[in-house]
Amino acid sequence: MIDRSRLPPLGPDAGFRFPPVVRTRLANGLRVCAVEHRDVPVLSLVLVLPAGSATDPEGREGLAALTADLIDEGTRTRSSEALHDALARLGAQLDTEPGPDATAVTLTTLSRFTDPALALLREVAFEPALAPDEFARVRDLRCSRLAQLKDSAGALAERAFSTHLYGRHPYAHLSVGTLASLQSMEPGDVHRFHGSHYVPNEAVLIAVGDLRAEALLEAVRRAFDWVPPAARPPARPILPPDYEGRRVVLVDKPGAPQSELRIGRMGVTRTAPDYHPLVVGNAVLGGQFVSRINTNLREQKGLTYGARSGFDFRRSAGPFIVQTSVQTDATVEAALEIVREITEMQGPRPITPEELGLARASLTRGYARSFETAGQVARAVAQLEIYELADSWFDDFVRQVRLVEAEAVTSAMARRLPTSDLLTVVVGDREQVEPGLRESGLGPLVLEPAVV
Repeated sequence: MIDRSRLPPLGPDAGFRFPPVVRTRLANGLRVCAVEHRDVPVLSLVLVLPAGSATDPEGREGLAALTADLIDEGTRTRSSEALHDALARLGAQLDTEPGPDATAVTLTTLSRFTDPALALLREVAFEPALAPDEFARVRDLRCSRLAQLKDSAGALAERAFSTHLYGRHPYAHLSVGTLASLQSMEPGDVHRFHGSHYVPNEAVLIAVGDLRAEALLEAVRRAFDWVPPAARPPARPILPPDYEGRRVVLVDKPGAPQSELRIGRMGVTRTAPDYHPLVVGNAVLGGQFVSRINTNLREQKGLTYGARSGFDFRRSAGPFIVQTSVQTDATVEAALEIVREITEMQGPRPITPEELGLARASLTRGYARSFETAGQVARAVAQLEIYELADSWFDDFVRQVRLVEAEAVTSAMARRLPTSDLLTVVVGDREQVEPGLRESGLGPLVLEPAVV
């Protein structure tokens, strides 16, 4: 007889093994990773290029993302319409995704179209037209989008947080750039950026599909071996932030019924030795629905529909951010509660055995589902390459999380999240929230215009 009044007991975790990655390097320096994925006849190609937003030249913020937007708007031998017709004949989907550390160009199709798919990917990445009329159209669209974002409290908060957290560091701007930087760009900027950063000797191509790894490597060699290498310009210097102590940035949004909050500081790199304790600690703090911050602000006090926190692990130290929106009259209360929750994780109220078990389970149960498709596997290999992780990293993740103890979480959170230099960003009605923020003890107040 089944008792339907209770949830069934949890069974053992399913075993997981990340598929083997076969690597080679072509004569032109292109690194190639091939993975067999035999479940369905699908091919996923991911070309990872050293063209993230952190490589944007000063004064040309947004150039990496604009270039990524343009490469599929026609090639040297095909118009935009002809290119997309060719993709449609293969049933292929092409996406470009610029991030802080790299740009990924992804093409997904059926495995039987491996050769033509690779040829199209090569055309898009290394032989784009970058026509002046397409440049003007795409740039104007991005400028219009930025103008619209001026009305978005979330976008204003993200921009202010990045700018004030990182100062002159390359992570200081969002990948979309600014209206001023986009309006100052010319077609030559895109051509120079593409010629310097879309180079095979600095890139890696990941091929995951229903073929033997050796066959995938040979197909890549046929399509890409002739692309000539090129020299990259020197990277922008990574400058440390130039601030000390807590700060509050207030972006005025007159009449806003809610305040958008971002609270955090500089976090750690993707290869930090305490990565796993930090991931577990964040799950308890704000990384899941039953986290401390969400339970406090939503369930106990009713100040928000939801709040969450997270580390953005990057090649250099990415940000740690708590984000939420709250009713205007609760702005200061919510900010102080968030700071209190961060502080108490570091010793005054260490995580309980129940919290630790739930955090571990949330990170490990169902973990294998993150690697079911060829595209998921390809993106995982991209992480291995971008952050120079060991091939065993995903195999070891569940074991490492299970080994995390409460003491390690407390130590890591105290070391990495000192509250003495937290940055608090508020986008809201200045008239209503400024007096309370000045008296809150969250730090000196800086008034910021509502610009993007």
